[in-house]
Amino acid sequence: MESRYSRQELFLKEAHPYTDKHVLIVGAGALGSSLAEMLVRAGIGKLTLIDRDYVDWTNLQRQQLYKEQDAKERLPKAEAARTRIQEINSGVEISAITADGGPEELSTLMEDQRPDLLLDGTDNFETRFLINDLSQKYNVPWIYGACVGSQGISCVIIPGETPCFTCLLDVLPAEGMTCDTAGIIAPAVQMTTAFQGAEALKILAGRWGDVRRELVSFDVWKNTYSSIKIEALKKTNCPSCGEEARYPYLTEDNRTKTAVLCGRNTVQVRPPNNRTFNLTELASILEKQGAKVTTNGFLLSAVILEKRIVLFQDGRMLVHGSKDPEGAKKLYQQLLG
Repeated sequence: MESRYSRQELFLKEAHPYTDKHVLIVGAGALGSSLAEMLVRAGIGKLTLIDRDYVDWTNLQRQQLYKEQDAKERLPKAEAARTRIQEINSGVEISAITADGGPEELSTLMEDQRPDLLLDGTDNFETRFLINDLSQKYNVPWIYGACVGSQGISCVIIPGETPCFTCLLDVLPAEGMTCDTAGIIAPAVQMTTAFQGAEALKILAGRWGDVRRELVSFDVWKNTYSSIKIEALKKTNCPSCGEEARYPYLTEDNRTKTAVLCGRNTVQVRPPNNRTFNLTELASILEKQGAKVTTNGFLLSAVILEKRIVLFQDGRMLVHGSKDPEGAKKLYQQLLG
């Protein structure tokens, strides 16, 4: 009874069931780092982490694997996370990949490694739609999670059984608030990953009858909690999981496009689908963060993170003072999710 996993095995009433399980976590920020530690402590066989970013000073308030030295050295999050969780459990095989998790990178991982579960540690809807299509194509379950401010949301998506992420569009929260515009407190992160992590352990142990098939949302500051049954939301004509699924988010047409505008020291960011924004509401959010914002009903102009941006109602954004497409795309997703 003094083995490493004895208390976990007491609860599960079986010997350690996670030894041969492989989990892919997309994103090693607040959600991803918390989930990684949780699963490594639970003793999964293999963990793959993919993240494009490095540790920043502002991450330390909620991203629990990282320390001040990581931020000072601007270490890639995937590598900093790997170092820390390998210290926690040396018996777990850990693969850390510093890259943007696009269709090519993630499709290759799915083909080569065939994980048992995908976990959402991302901060934008574009990547979540991509994860969703990969889940459906390769028949691998995934667990959606998101948090901002004091709110969080989570849902398990099982190919062939539950509605997929595309099916759920009508009940998902509107985009526009992110940690960079509305802030976030650490308990919202921990509550979200508690929901994600519990469902992950059920799935990896094969306890399918115990898996929650609802979309859960909560606010830890306002003390609210709700759950929505999602079975009826499955759509037979869904392009991602329907009878004639074509996995649209794996194609180039459904990726964010960036272009350096000739002679203007400006990058244009164009989202894959037309998105409309309430510019007045967004201006109010940005002003609360200390940004100087102007809007005329057709576009919004502001100085954010030392860059002047112009956002149009159709979702296009110009990032002035930059010729870095990837940096502009990252800024777009930081601000708008």
